[in-house]
Order: sequence, then structure tokens, then C-alpha cells
Amino acid sequence: MAAELLVVDVADSDGGVLEPVWLGRAEAVHRQLRPGLAADYAGRLHSIFANGAGMSVATEGSEVRGVALWRVIENTYEGRRLYVDDLVTDQAHRSRGIGRIVLRYLEQKAQQLKCDVLALDSGTQRTDAHRFYFREGLVIPAFSFRKILK
Repeated sequence: MAAELLVVDVADSDGGVLEPVWLGRAEAVHRQLRPGLAADYAGRLHSIFANGAGMSVATEGSEVRGVALWRVIENTYEGRRLYVDDLVTDQAHRSRGIGRIVLRYLEQKAQQLKCDVLALDSGTQRTDAHRFYFREGLVIPAFSFRKILK
């Protein structure tokens, strides 16, 4: 890696944006996973942050290499969980350990937030991501079902 890779919290789960410059720089990488995000990216993310989400980004110099959008949820079957909405590494920089660094950071954050579990969902078509998650020790404990209501 040319510069040191750092993970920075852009927003915390209290709805506060901590590092606004990184929010703008995260957009291009985030859209690699979520191309359908609203045109007003910052506005949409601020709304999501106001509803309890946090965001962390992996940076290399002034560039964003990875994005994680997450939140803390409590439920009856797992207890307190750090749920990862989105986890993406810039496609031009994959297989360099960036995803592993971000995932480790999220595990540490989950422990700091007194979570029992780190959890995420991944689309069935994302087989490369699934291989990564299995390598990193994640397991599939259940099926996820949904019904579109629109």
C-alpha cells in the first residue's frame, strides 16, 4: 500500500457526522455496492444517521478504499448486535486486505459498544463476498425472508 491505511468514523450511531469531508469521498465507493442510492447522497445518509446508523471508512491518504454502514440493534435471539448494512471495498483495490481491516475494526467497535454479535446480510449473488465472510469466520445462522410492500 502506498500510504498507511486508516479506518475513520464518519458518523456515530447517535446521528452525529464526525468527519464530513470523508462522507463526500465515500460516495463513489459506496455506490459500487448501492448504485441506486438517492442522487442526494449526503442528504440520504444524514437521514440514515439520524435513525441510528454509523459509518466508518478505510482511508489511504486522501482516498476512501472501503465503506461500512452499521447500526446497533437489540433483539431476542442474539441480544445486542452490531449490524452491518453495507460493507464494500473499492473494486480497484480488492484483495489487498482492506476488507479484513474494516471487518476487524467493526469487531472492535462491536466489543466497545458491548455487542454480543456482529451480523450482516449479503445478497445471494455475491459469491466472492461470501467466500471472504467465510474466511473471516462468519457463519450463516438463518435464512432471511422479506416481502416487498410497495
